Order: sequence, then C-alpha cells, then structure tokens
Amino acid sequence: MKQTLFQIPRWLAAVLALTLTSVSPSALAAIVGIPGPTFNLTAKAGFISTGDGNSVYAWGYADCPNGVMQYPGPTLIVNQGDNVTVNLSNTLPVPVSIVFPGQTVTASGGNPGLITRQAAAGNGTVSYTFTATQAGTYHYHSGTQPSVQIDMGLVGALIVRPSGAADPSRQAYSHPATAFDHEYLFLLTEMDLRIHEQLAANPTATVDTSAYKPVYWFVNGRTAPDTMLENNVAWLPSQPYNSMPRMHPGEKLLMRVIGGGRDLHPFHTHGNNFWLIARDGRLLESAPGAGPDLAASDFTLRTAPGETYDAIYEWTGKGLGWDIYGTSAQNPHTCAPDGDGYDFNTREWCADHDKPIPVVMPNVQDITPGGHYSGSPYLGMFGALPPGQTVLNQNAGYFHMWHSHNEKEIVNNDLFPGGMMTMLIIEPPGTPIQ
Repeated sequence: MKQTLFQIPRWLAAVLALTLTSVSPSALAAIVGIPGPTFNLTAKAGFISTGDGNSVYAWGYADCPNGVMQYPGPTLIVNQGDNVTVNLSNTLPVPVSIVFPGQTVTASGGNPGLITRQAAAGNGTVSYTFTATQAGTYHYHSGTQPSVQIDMGLVGALIVRPSGAADPSRQAYSHPATAFDHEYLFLLTEMDLRIHEQLAANPTATVDTSAYKPVYWFVNGRTAPDTMLENNVAWLPSQPYNSMPRMHPGEKLLMRVIGGGRDLHPFHTHGNNFWLIARDGRLLESAPGAGPDLAASDFTLRTAPGETYDAIYEWTGKGLGWDIYGTSAQNPHTCAPDGDGYDFNTREWCADHDKPIPVVMPNVQDITPGGHYSGSPYLGMFGALPPGQTVLNQNAGYFHMWHSHNEKEIVNNDLFPGGMMTMLIIEPPGTPIQ
C-alpha cells in the first residue's frame, strides 16, 4: 500500500543528523551489530519502508524472540577463533534456515532441508555451530528456497575480527597494512515487489521466480535517500543500519561490501579509487604474512552475488592542483610536510599549499548551487549563497556520490533519485565522526 511521499524531510533529516553527534573527532566510525559468539535469531514477518514512501511486506531475522524483524538481519560480530553458535527460531508459516558461506557448519535439531537443516513452520527451532577460523567479511542467508527467501529479506552480514592485531576494531586482518580509521558496511540487495505482494496475500503460496524483475535496490536495507539517515531512526524500526560513510582527509576507510542478492551490482566510488585488499574473507597476498601485496586499485567494485569484499579508501586532495583549505589570504594556515609530503595534522598535500582554485568562480547571481554547496570550493569554508538558498552542508564538507553504476538501480520503483545510492562526506579536520 502506498503512503504519502515525504522525501524532502528525509533529506533534511539526513543532513541534520550529521550535526547531532557529540563524540570526539578521533572516534572510530564502527559498524553497528551484535557481539557473539552466541546468537539467538528469530525469523519474523514485518514491513519495511522505501524512499518513495512505500511500505513493503518482508521477512527478516530478529535479535532474540522479542526483537524487531530486521532487513538486513542483525550484523553478527565475532572474533577469529570463536566457537560460534546461532540458534534460530521460526515464526513464519514456511520452513526457514540459515547458511554461512565460508564457514564449516554443523547443524542440529530442526528438520532436514535441501541445503541444511531448517526450522519448521510456525514454531520450529534449529542450531548452527562453527569455528570462525578466518578473519574477514562474510554474510549469511536462508538456505531454504533462497531464490524467494533472500529476496524477502532473510540475509545479513557476519564480521570476523582478526586475532593477533594490536587493535582488532581498527584492523581488517592480522597484517598491519589492513589498518583503518573508520569502517562501513555496504550490503547490496534488490527486491522484486511482485514476490512481496504475492506472499503478503498468501505467505505459503508457490512463487514463480523465473521472470525476476527487481524494482528496488538497497544498501544495508535502505534505499536512497534513507541511506543517508543515522542508525536506528525511529520511523525505520526494521531498517536500523546507516550506510553514509564519513572521513577526514588522509584517513583510511574500510569498505566491507557484500553481494547479498541474486544480481551483480557495480558499486562506484566517486572522489578516488579504492584498493581491494580481500575477497571472500581471504587477503589478497602472495604468501602468508605478506600482507595485501596483490591488492588492486579500482573505482568500481563489481559486486557479484554471494561474494564479499574488503577495500581501503583514502582521500587527501593530492594532485588537485590547488589548496583544499584555501589560500593563506582566505584561511591563514601553514603546511609542514612529513616524509610523504603531507601536513601531519591536516593531511594537506603541501606541494599545493597556498594555490588558489584555478578557475574564476562565477558571480552568485549567475549560479544555481546544489543543496550541499557551502558557498566556497574550499574544505571547511563557507561563502555567499543566493538569497533563500538553504545550507544543507553544515560542516562545509565535500560530498561524493557512491552508487550503483547500473543506472537503473538508483531509482525507487522508477522514481529518481533513490535506490542503491549514498554519499561519502569528506569532513574538515576536527569535525566529529561517529
């Protein structure tokens, strides 16, 4: 059933949410999830919201019997070497299960299924155990009629923190070359609305998936503009996870990307290339202990169904040919280069220090700026805007769109903009990031 569109307030709320944190500038932007090694999940039905104002019937895993159905399911976070137990209860009118790609799993209880043991319809239970032997990014999903149940929402992320790291919360693998300052999850999925409408009318119906045609594309269970809201927004109770990355110049951002659906999604990062350091929980290294010496630089991650990826993204402004902080006349500051040519504190590329932007900026009367233009081309600086122009860029950061490069996937049921799209914000030094 359709609801009233409220897209503009969502965009405003997304931006305002960025200014409401009270954490220190050095705080780690970490992935939200539930710690293990024991988890109690329940398969439930519920509704999710899409950016065009639609309410969609869906299935999902909830944390504990009294938890809310989530899309995607709760992000499970464990440590390398943990003996993990996942107990699944089922309230759906059809059998449900979980498989954990990349793990050697033992299932007990429940009933035999085609791929794994499953919890019977109504009130069945089943348990899965495995040892998290390899650090990395993984996912889990229903192994019962997956062509239907994954699309319905029975999918989630599994993160294994490395052993042998000085700080496992700031390192993707045991090798120090995988260290990062912030991490973000990008679980990419899609939905065929017809499947959801059919099962909303009859949850036990036989669904024909041969003519699969998705019309919604999600990052962490949200379509744009909802991807840019904070975690745990009150009006998205079943879609708690944010997917809007933020960083300061010179920091390392770990991208944990998961192909959670049945389609390939080319996920494109504007602003800079990323370095792909691992695939399917395996570091791209030439020999054990070598570190990611086989890492590859790219600007589009061709996210295949069922695969997971770890990538490191950096942004410094190097090579732009102008001082990202403005000239000394506009913004008095110095640049003392370290051994790599960057200022130790601001991470400015000192070779471009004090260089103005090499274009003549048009008069304010002659431009129609976007909502996220601060009035200045320089990071952390504000300038004149036309009368009545709303300043959505509260910190004068740089916004870079991250989205699917399959253009049809950045709509919500044919409404643009939406879908598999979010923004990376390069924040000025000192801006709090959580």
